[in-house]
Amino acid sequence: MVNHLVHVGHLFVRIAGISGALAVGLGAYGAHGLKNRTDKEREVFMTANRYHMLHTLALMAVPLTNHPNMVGVTMLIGMLGFCGTCYYSALSGDTSLNRFTPYGGVTLMIAWALMAL
Repeated sequence: MVNHLVHVGHLFVRIAGISGALAVGLGAYGAHGLKNRTDKEREVFMTANRYHMLHTLALMAVPLTNHPNMVGVTMLIGMLGFCGTCYYSALSGDTSLNRFTPYGGVTLMIAWALMAL
């Protein structure tokens, strides 16, 4: 039973491995490489990083859900929408994509709800 669950969602565990490595690297960059950014940009970056790492860990549980493909894809879209736009804003200073950030957040909430189904 467990082997079947892991096989169905194994792609999301592999993606979580890559995402986790990226989150750690970005976290280190945020801690040491954002000295010339505003306090607000550093705060936005660290929020993105915190949510990135949290949802990377959640991706590890995707194979245990009843609908791993739906949950995994929804969570990845939410991570890209929320974390991606926050990272972009903090690193570039361009806030034009910030209007999409709430959609990413709602998509993450949907992914969590889908885990319960």
